[in-house]
Amino acid sequence: MQLTSALSEVLRVSSLLLVFSTEILFIAQKREPIYHALPFSCFLLFFILKTYLSRPSQVYLVDFSCFRPPNSWRVPFSTYLEHARMFNIFDEESLSFMARMLTSSGQSENTYLPPALHYIPPRSTDQESIDEFQMVAFPVFEDLMSKTNLSPRDIDILIVNSSVICPSPSLSSIIINKYALRDDVKSFNLSGMGCSASAICIDIAQNILKTLKNSNAVIISTEILSTGWYSGKERPMLILNCSFRTGSAAILLTNKREEKKIPKYVLLRSLRTQRAYNDLAYNSAMREEDSNGLIGFALKKDLMKAVGETLMSNFTILGSLTFPFTEKIRYAVSIIWKRFFDKSAEVYIPSFRSIIQHFCLPTSGKTLIGEIGKGLKLGEKDVEAALMTLHRFGNQSSSSLWYELAYMEGKERVKKGDKVWMLGFGSGLKCTSLVWKCVGHIVGEAQRGPWADSIDSYPVLSVDQRDS
Repeated sequence: MQLTSALSEVLRVSSLLLVFSTEILFIAQKREPIYHALPFSCFLLFFILKTYLSRPSQVYLVDFSCFRPPNSWRVPFSTYLEHARMFNIFDEESLSFMARMLTSSGQSENTYLPPALHYIPPRSTDQESIDEFQMVAFPVFEDLMSKTNLSPRDIDILIVNSSVICPSPSLSSIIINKYALRDDVKSFNLSGMGCSASAICIDIAQNILKTLKNSNAVIISTEILSTGWYSGKERPMLILNCSFRTGSAAILLTNKREEKKIPKYVLLRSLRTQRAYNDLAYNSAMREEDSNGLIGFALKKDLMKAVGETLMSNFTILGSLTFPFTEKIRYAVSIIWKRFFDKSAEVYIPSFRSIIQHFCLPTSGKTLIGEIGKGLKLGEKDVEAALMTLHRFGNQSSSSLWYELAYMEGKERVKKGDKVWMLGFGSGLKCTSLVWKCVGHIVGEAQRGPWADSIDSYPVLSVDQRDS
């Protein structure tokens, strides 16, 4: 749809230019004064100016901040399993399963859980969840304001996401109340969107910024774990107990013209696709009750198949919008050749590596990262940020994308002109792609980001290796 619209616009402008050129040639041949073409020239100039001026302003990523939990929140595997045994709710079979999941998860001994889950038994009340939100959201918001030299009253749009918790007043209202944001701030609260929520918030913000000129938008992305703890024994639901860990991020977007020299990135493209209309995809990952009435998040056996179909549809559309014309022709020819001439021939798949330099992938597990990397023909360096984020911080749901970007910035790999692809993926199933272009010189981030105490220790040789 976007490609068709762009082509239509090009054809329309080209047609007008062709008509104008023809009229000029006709007047020249008749040797009439050139000012006879003035009325049409004025119309053409008006049309071109109107088209240019009516374009939505670009959306810039000024900066972002990621939460680094205190060491008291750290959960080594031995501590996790010892506490789980003391809960007196898991049998030996469940404990053995969780131990295997931890050691094969790709995460290290240095991931974090919120204080409510350090109690025996864990505390999963609404108040504990709100307290957890305040502990992870307030620091990143304040750090973002400090980094960008903004006051909370400079914010025009506020979007907060957390899938499991949806209190009233909302999470966005908690931020507004705490920092006394303006009474006309446009606030939104997103829940139930899974690990893709952060990328979806960017898409929502950029659409709002198309209509609100000279505005700043702040997004706070996190997942509250206090209410997500599963206390039953069914394995599909125990998996997320072992993989989800604490994390949060705050992001500042703007469309203000005077901010163009300050931002790190400009948003080139945002693409959302989903397969919630398909029963297989819809039911493959779901929060539900187990056979004993205990609530947990279940991952079904058909998940990987549904994930592959969802990702492929997003990749196909994104490729059609971003790949150069020559790559599209090669792809089309290979399909025709396979269909009509040689059934055994392989379809030519263009490589995103030829147009994008950096990749932020879902940190839902080593297997998924590996499969996505394989499907996109990525190298070890391309998937390093995702694997190292999983190793250092675990699966932080929607905020993981920003820890990956912070990792690449900390390594000073993102250069001016580079493109970064963020891939958000969540239950539903749904997929959101964000393509950014670096427009600033990014240096010195290693000393002030979430990787400040560990960036020099990465990459580790193997994410299978447990820290001592």
